[in-house]
Amino acid sequence: MKAIASTCALSIVAAVCAGNAGAQSHPVTAQQQAIAQQVAQQGVPLSALAANAPDSYTVRKGDTLWRISGLFLRQPWRWPELWGMNMQAIANPHRIYPGQTLYLERSGGYARLRTSRSGNETVKLSPRVRSESLADLAIPTIQMHLIEPFLAEPLIVQELTLQQAPRLIASADERLLMSPGDEVYARGPTGQPFTALDDDQRLYRVFRDAKPLKDPLTQQVLGYEAQYLGKVELQAPETPVSAAATPEAANTANTNTEAAKAAELAYTPAILHVAQVKEEMRPGDRLLPEPPRQYHSFTPHAPADPVEARVVSLYTSNALRYGTENQVVSINKGEVDGMEPGMVLSLISQGRQMLDKTEGRKDTVQLPDQANGTGMVFRVFDRISYVLVMDVRRGVLVGDKLINPQ
Repeated sequence: MKAIASTCALSIVAAVCAGNAGAQSHPVTAQQQAIAQQVAQQGVPLSALAANAPDSYTVRKGDTLWRISGLFLRQPWRWPELWGMNMQAIANPHRIYPGQTLYLERSGGYARLRTSRSGNETVKLSPRVRSESLADLAIPTIQMHLIEPFLAEPLIVQELTLQQAPRLIASADERLLMSPGDEVYARGPTGQPFTALDDDQRLYRVFRDAKPLKDPLTQQVLGYEAQYLGKVELQAPETPVSAAATPEAANTANTNTEAAKAAELAYTPAILHVAQVKEEMRPGDRLLPEPPRQYHSFTPHAPADPVEARVVSLYTSNALRYGTENQVVSINKGEVDGMEPGMVLSLISQGRQMLDKTEGRKDTVQLPDQANGTGMVFRVFDRISYVLVMDVRRGVLVGDKLINPQ
């Protein structure tokens, strides 16, 4: 297979690489590019390398940039420096592929990363029975399956958003709980029959219980987190039907004229099919339109300005007290505070208070805070962001601190 061109244009937005039609180039910020260019002049100090940095490493299927960076550098999120060790060969770090071997060279107190020992920078991939796009093979920054569900859920809404949304009212077989494949019925709020906003809008997400998320310091409500249940597909909209045109109305008119006059309109509810279920749905659950599909690329980087955030909640269906590695937590900083996807933050465990009884007295002692691990912001709302816990030494608690990485 021929060498992979390293001249694809770098862009903050997704673009098509001229040498690989149909491939999306991932965002690389101007700041990260500047860091890489600076490092590329001489490499990184040996002190920045991980203690057991290998002399070479062959990229494997399932690898991530975060993991590979962690093999070579003490701080995995500092991948621009890993990339900058050899910008000529690795113009875009997202174009590292399974089968490619990376070589670490040390000289003059600095280290550089190369894709070959001789300087002939080519990519060698293992033979495959069927052809695959190299764009599809390129390794991601993190394990996307950990956060893909959270790109659709949870949802931060205003207090009245769900209350004013269409609602499920029943299933065709009158069962209380609704499952995949069921035909279900829904209605819009009073005076607003449930119809598609446009011809292409067929899928809806189902939510329940917009619970308030409060700042652990001020107790101010930052937003309402709606519980994601699954998806339904609209088959037919809700339609008004003249009450006088129905047999029931005719019978009523014969027996109770006043009641017939009062009921000017009846409604045929919207018909939907349950397409996907995370948790069983039931009457009263609310529907919001499925947004357009988005393509996300997460480029780990440190915040440009000082950050001090707090953990608001652990996103889990279980009543767990401690968050663990690969779990998602919400924090009390959002877009208005400068948060953006890809920001890396250090997790700090709050030092607990204890009684010192060692000299016969009971003095209250505040133990110091302790560094606990690393998290990466991946979804941002106005005043709340969601963070994936990348690594952690002890359990994460509500109220724990997040600051700029050290």
